[in-house]
Amino acid sequence: MVSKFLEVLRPALSILPEVQKPNRVRFTDRVVWTVVALFIYLVCCQIPVYGIGKASSSDPLYWLRVIIASNKGTLMELGITPVVTSGLIMQLLQKVNIIPVGDDEESQILFDGAQKLCGLVMTLIEAFAYVMSGMYGPVSEIGYFTALLIVLQLFIAGLICILLDELLQKGYGLGSGISLFIATNICETILWKSFSPTTVTTMRGTEYEGAIIALFHLLLSRQNKVKALKEAFYRGNLPNITNLLATILIFLVVIYFQGFKVEIPVRSTQGQRGQAGKYPVKLFYTSNMPIILQTSLVTNLFMISQVLYRRFSNHIIVRLLGRWVTDPNNGASVPISGLVYYISPPQSIAEMFKDPIHSMTYIAFVLGTCAFFSRYWIYVSNAAPQNVYQQLQAQNLVIAKRHDKAGQMKVLEKFIPTAAAFGGMCIGVLTLAADFLGAIGSGTGILLCVTIIYQYFEIFTKEGEEEGFLSQFM
Repeated sequence: MVSKFLEVLRPALSILPEVQKPNRVRFTDRVVWTVVALFIYLVCCQIPVYGIGKASSSDPLYWLRVIIASNKGTLMELGITPVVTSGLIMQLLQKVNIIPVGDDEESQILFDGAQKLCGLVMTLIEAFAYVMSGMYGPVSEIGYFTALLIVLQLFIAGLICILLDELLQKGYGLGSGISLFIATNICETILWKSFSPTTVTTMRGTEYEGAIIALFHLLLSRQNKVKALKEAFYRGNLPNITNLLATILIFLVVIYFQGFKVEIPVRSTQGQRGQAGKYPVKLFYTSNMPIILQTSLVTNLFMISQVLYRRFSNHIIVRLLGRWVTDPNNGASVPISGLVYYISPPQSIAEMFKDPIHSMTYIAFVLGTCAFFSRYWIYVSNAAPQNVYQQLQAQNLVIAKRHDKAGQMKVLEKFIPTAAAFGGMCIGVLTLAADFLGAIGSGTGILLCVTIIYQYFEIFTKEGEEEGFLSQFM
């Protein structure tokens, strides 16, 4: 039965653009569609927003852009934030039964449409917030027509992002567009900061931005090779070899932890002697969702705080939320006090010890939010013990030596919530370790990148084997 709320939205949902679900798409075609979607995203990341002046204001989302698949000053200014935020809002409203959704296909289609509509509304709100905050200059200077034109461009780009994600998720491509764009943006950042040929003028002279390029340049241009090597490994304000090694280390550690799992023995209820098997409960049971949700939360708090501080910088509540200044090294807008300051990462180990209250608050925030989101996301995403029990029942499977429902639920409730919460905390610990070691792309970004690439590897291996695609290369 369709809820009244969805019925009210039905006329509006009927005019929204939609990707039709295909009957069947070959694996090779899905790979092609995935590459096409990625190409469109990368093109949007390079097209500047028309109407922006040459001198842009400071960037409050500087250290978050790599995670939210955003590129400042381009059509992908908003990144994936509106999509993730709208999805979280709609899922929570469904779970608390404010928007009841039935099991029938019509209800699911209407709910997906409502989620898309919410994503477009969030895109419009965030686009207006960016313009009104003065991120592209004062509205009185750029003009109201140009301001509306900027909002329109960001809205259309947001619609493209939503449709690309829908294209992949409905079966034309592999995985989801959100995950694909995040991983691509992070990999691009890591490669650029490793091999960038851009020169930067510092107090030490002209240096290359890329860590590896800088290593060879310093070794070839400096007389004192030991000092040159030390500078290449530990130089400040620019990527160095230590940052690159920390990135590689975190990559390997995350890949290692991906294999951790508990296997619950199950058997089939069909036949005289049921076939035995195992149901795996991974340590990263909710995958990268805790980090994505936490990033979405922080991004929205930063944006709200920045907008309010620009308009009402002297208001006590606004100052409690956060005070902002511009970093002279990179032009980024950084918080120096208030709530947003204490949930932002310390920029170095030295800063970590300089303000231990900030450091401890940030550690507690990351661990707490990762565990919380991971623990409760299983109920939102239908991966809770009750849902797993129903899935096993649908496949005619039961947990070995547990024939009654109460016994099977006891086993599932013992492992799944624990794996979700503990796995979320492990993700938080790895994120903090990467941040404090100075890994390129931030700890959150690396965690997202590795888990997404691992998911794509599993999808590619599984579906490629089913269609015999991989056998051509063996």
